[in-house]
Amino acid sequence: MTKFAPNEVDLGAIRAWLRAARRVVVLTGAGISTESGIPDFRGPNGVWTRNPEAEKLSTIQNYLADPEIRRKSWRARLEHPAFSAQPNAGHDALVTLERHGKLHALITQNIDGLHLKAGSSAGLVIEVHGNVHKVMCLDCGWKGPMQHALERVRAGEHDPQCRECGGILKSDTISFGQALVPEVIDRALRAAEEADFLLAVGSTLQVYPVAHAVPLAKSNGARVVIVNAQPTQFDALADAVVRAPIGTVLAQLCAVAA
Repeated sequence: MTKFAPNEVDLGAIRAWLRAARRVVVLTGAGISTESGIPDFRGPNGVWTRNPEAEKLSTIQNYLADPEIRRKSWRARLEHPAFSAQPNAGHDALVTLERHGKLHALITQNIDGLHLKAGSSAGLVIEVHGNVHKVMCLDCGWKGPMQHALERVRAGEHDPQCRECGGILKSDTISFGQALVPEVIDRALRAAEEADFLLAVGSTLQVYPVAHAVPLAKSNGARVVIVNAQPTQFDALADAVVRAPIGTVLAQLCAVAA
């Protein structure tokens, strides 16, 4: 099987692999959204790299126990870049891939909702860490639009409570220490097993169990291509590793995938 190192990538070969594929699964991480103005977390200039204290706001135990953490979290949500960000060329390219009939599933670790905003079909997008555009009650499970909760914060409620049961509200996203949704993870890993081509984009591939999608797809015979600015633990396993701007690379790959 032909393999390419980062300094000798043949995009033409990857396009040929895509054209031959029948079940393409894409796994995206924070790197695909940086071109939309949303910073990543673990990169050299990531949110948690520059400010480790910020990680406390994403830990469920702290959120539940400390009202001040919740107040800080709500203030941070008011300014979350996901609410004003627009999809970029990378998101648009994956919509093109879907229109070519190639996309089997789009697994994303991102909570920004940009794949859906770009036009990817909701039935194909698997948001393993949830979506910041939704709010949920941690007590009764009620869910609703995040903007309604943010309007309450702007009106002076520093830690808005659930109007159904009085419980704690939080974005409908997975925090550190919070259980993943088993059905969602099962669906993502099942899609990886079914893939004949897996494209991992903008992810450090450090967060499990989703990172397991890469070796799982490979062990079931899929070609694996990784597009990421920094090395990952699975680079040696991949058929090709691309270190180039994600929007540019995906636009070149997906436009001729049919």
